[in-house]
Amino acid sequence: MHAFDILGDPVRRRILELLADGTQASGAIVEVIAAEFSISQPAVSQHLRILRDTGFATSRAEGRRRLYAVAPERFDEVDAWMQRFRRTWEPRFEALATEVARGKKARRERG
Repeated sequence: MHAFDILGDPVRRRILELLADGTQASGAIVEVIAAEFSISQPAVSQHLRILRDTGFATSRAEGRRRLYAVAPERFDEVDAWMQRFRRTWEPRFEALATEVARGKKARRERG
């Protein structure tokens, strides 16, 4: 499955956002996702399994809990694809940063 097929789902993106903050217990993930998306625990577990099976997340047992974490290696594919487009937008962001800095300087000089 292509990385963007996985990341295209809003539930899986939100789970990854939670995991980006650090390792999370499955129960904590289920609690947040079930509340935000009004889906059942089995549905959240299915999304976690997909993330794990496709290499976007890792899981390990700790006692009776299952802990999930982001698997950063899988994002290399996403980064490689995005790299082709960075050269298009990076100069624009640099130009924007220059204009913002000019505006701040002008405000300080007037102020």
